[in-house]
Amino acid sequence: MIAALDIGSKAKDSLSTVSRSLGLSNSPSASFTSPSSSFSGGHLTRSTTGAYPRRIKPFATADIKILLLENINQTGRDNLNKQGYQVEVLKTSLPEDQLIEKIRDVHVIGIRSKTKLTAKVLREAKNLIVVGCFCIGTNQVDLQYAAKHGIAVFNSPFSNSRSVAELIIGEIICLARQLGDRSNEMHRGTWNKVSNGCWEIRGKTLGIVGYGHIGSQLSVLAESMGMTVIYYDVVPLMGLGTAKQVASLKALLEASDFVTLHVPELPETYQMIGQKEFDHMRAGSYLINASRGKVVDIPALVDAMRSGKVAGAALDVYPSEPAGNGDYFTNDLNDWAENLRSLRNLILTPHIGGSTEEAQSAIGIEVSEAIVRYVNEGTTLGAVNLPEVSLRSLTLDEPNHVRVIYIHHNIPGVLRKGEYSVGLNEVLGDHNVDKQMTDSRGDVAYLMADISDVNQSEIKELYESLENLSSRIMTRVLY
Repeated sequence: MIAALDIGSKAKDSLSTVSRSLGLSNSPSASFTSPSSSFSGGHLTRSTTGAYPRRIKPFATADIKILLLENINQTGRDNLNKQGYQVEVLKTSLPEDQLIEKIRDVHVIGIRSKTKLTAKVLREAKNLIVVGCFCIGTNQVDLQYAAKHGIAVFNSPFSNSRSVAELIIGEIICLARQLGDRSNEMHRGTWNKVSNGCWEIRGKTLGIVGYGHIGSQLSVLAESMGMTVIYYDVVPLMGLGTAKQVASLKALLEASDFVTLHVPELPETYQMIGQKEFDHMRAGSYLINASRGKVVDIPALVDAMRSGKVAGAALDVYPSEPAGNGDYFTNDLNDWAENLRSLRNLILTPHIGGSTEEAQSAIGIEVSEAIVRYVNEGTTLGAVNLPEVSLRSLTLDEPNHVRVIYIHHNIPGVLRKGEYSVGLNEVLGDHNVDKQMTDSRGDVAYLMADISDVNQSEIKELYESLENLSSRIMTRVLY
């Protein structure tokens, strides 16, 4: 393999950029610039065509403002800083009023699970083009509003799966042996050596609700410890090892000694485990929830544990969670908190399922790289709310190529010319489209096209022609 080359000043001299006015600010008429910072220290790797990829950006990298909240891992910060972006890092989430003030000028925001990007907040983000969720879930973002305004949202669906799965295995053992209660007793000075109600997990049945990335990995770990695994999912899935899918949630509850939940927060999963479901569970069984807080009816769980129907539970997520660390897990946050805390053989953890050094490092890398690809190249692979579109990189052999990104409403007639309107084909038809890809997702469509032999004097005209189309949501021109 040929080693990466530093093309240094030659790239600065031969390649031009367009100021951030093209798709990143509110004044498309701003002058064009060719900032040296866009290419300084650029290391290029050989593409499959044999030519070196050319870095394309629509801006001086120092003009790109990024806000990272909730103590994003250093790996993610480093990746973004290497691009030359302006990166502001805060350790906590922000109240809505402060968030609105902060988000007004940023092009990129990185969050975890506590920051709520509602339509009200996103409406104020006039320059925002991408949201990075440095976690699995994206329910804290109004995905529909973001898509309709051309804001891409990325997450990390795989990187913390192992960490969560290992936590669940640990909790299964702790619940089966009542380790939490024994530890608390010893901390109080009480010696209480008992075996009643304590079990091995070998030979027991684990029921997994939601056989996705975490559920399937947990399945393998549980089988290796001698457990029988069954699972329920809304779609047919092939089980790993000897795990078997069951036809209904009721069937899983009736057959499981341990029930663990790994589902997204949807209207269909709201309080999917309530009084009726606890009635179906085996007497003396255990419940574990490390998915979403609103999946379990907590007062019904309290009743089931007090009656002895459920012998133990472990919760890592809650319907309402504090915005920061402190003594906040009280009735002021959730009116059942004190009743829950009074129960025995109950493990309560503060949403730490994915909180390991390994997981957070991997998440930082995965999400920051997706952000860089989107900002610099327009690639949407991995986006959760936009069509997934990608083109091969432009190369140094294509110095006068421009990449057009046109996010538009998915409606009939976008391509053709109407009686009173210009069509997309008419705008692009005056140019040589070297390669193009388009896809749609619901009401939003995403077009990416590389146009050859474009003079810098033509770029502004091309951009403004696209901006004036009635179907436009967002236009970006990368050069």
